[in-house]
Amino acid sequence: MAKIKYYYDTETCRYERVKTSPLDMFVNITGLLFACSLFGFFFSAIYIKYFPSAEEARLRKENADLLYAHKLLQKEVDESKRVLIALQDRDDKIYRVIFEAEPIPKEIRQAGTGGSQKYQDLLDKKLARQDMILSTLSQIDNLKRQMYVQTKSYDEIVDLALNKSKMLAAIPAIQPVDNKDLKRLASGFGMRIHPILKVKKMHAGIDFSAPKGTAIYSTGDGKVIKARKSNRGYGWEIEVDHGFGYVTKYAHMSKFYVKRGQKVFRGQKIGEVGSTGSSTAPHLHYEVIHKKRKVNPIRYFSKDVTADQYATLLEKASVENQSLGY
Repeated sequence: MAKIKYYYDTETCRYERVKTSPLDMFVNITGLLFACSLFGFFFSAIYIKYFPSAEEARLRKENADLLYAHKLLQKEVDESKRVLIALQDRDDKIYRVIFEAEPIPKEIRQAGTGGSQKYQDLLDKKLARQDMILSTLSQIDNLKRQMYVQTKSYDEIVDLALNKSKMLAAIPAIQPVDNKDLKRLASGFGMRIHPILKVKKMHAGIDFSAPKGTAIYSTGDGKVIKARKSNRGYGWEIEVDHGFGYVTKYAHMSKFYVKRGQKVFRGQKIGEVGSTGSSTAPHLHYEVIHKKRKVNPIRYFSKDVTADQYATLLEKASVENQSLGY
């Protein structure tokens, strides 16, 4: 039974019945409905959050499992990166140094990455976390590219290892003339006085003074790529390509015992000392060229001298005297 409300009317000095207008009733009912709806939404949200449906609970668990799996995958990717960096560092600083191979340039090691078009199928699906998925896929793709570069590097190192004995036999490692008493080294590598111009010029080899007809030997295994006779410059000269970036030159000779295209071996007699070309006395001008750059030949006298003898040769070669020819 509805309660009847009264109010005291001061004018009539009596209690009058409260009359509710239709508008007031509408406002009251609307307010009640709004409050009920608000509380309903609030309690529904709490219920859904803490008491989800079986399907929603399954989806939430699946999403949590996927996020956990992604974290584990990212951890493995990071660990793989660290391992690969260690392999690259060991490759450049140990293996390639041992076999005298140039380090692989950084831009090649990075190998580049594919563009986003590579994952266009995923982009078309407009996945909710496609940024996370694409980032991981891109990292894995880049790892695969860098690993491919590393495997090719190891293939090269294996080839170098298999050819190590050939390389050791090919590298110039003895003096080109018999010099047991160490008295034949006449002029060393560096700035020396030109025998004809009488001014200092770069002397790109070592001069061994010796009588005409003294035997000249190949300092390493290789193939003759030049056997030229001339009355100027180097005169009669021979060049031997030893492979692995090494070439040796023998100049001012008087006789050849080999010809262009012929294979030679370390210690093999290839000619005789002379005084042809720009020469002031019988001698052998000997050069070592590594990767197209002329280097000091004395660095390579390792097979036929002791440590004390090598020190003596270094001292003789350091004297800035006049060369016997250019």
